[in-house]
Amino acid sequence: QVQLVESGGGLVQPGGSLRLSCSTSKWTLDRYSIGWFRQAPGTERQPVSYISSDDNKTYYADSVKGRFTMSTDNGKNTVYLMMNSLKPEDTAVYYCAAAALGNRIAPIPSPYDYDWWGQGTQVTVSS
Repeated sequence: QVQLVESGGGLVQPGGSLRLSCSTSKWTLDRYSIGWFRQAPGTERQPVSYISSDDNKTYYADSVKGRFTMSTDNGKNTVYLMMNSLKPEDTAVYYCAAAALGNRIAPIPSPYDYDWWGQGTQVTVSS
């Protein structure tokens, strides 16, 4: 079974930084592509950062491009989302998700492209 555990959320002032972690297993990282999504109250879950299966490139939502960076530490079996220059509109619950290698992940993916989800971590950007 795939387990994804997010951590690192919290309350931060505008302009601040947070690093989210998605801890999983080597077995999962060898077989699944990990992406990050977020969901604000009253809105649909939106992709933040993910790897498209079309070209194996890492993509970012336009709203976070240049501020967020996704990376993987294979030694720790952890995928990170480094978030800089945070804005109030970044406030949301952030989820990491796993899509089986072989699933098509389009350049703008749907949450339905992903098979497993973590429990989410709350990020609140407010002064």
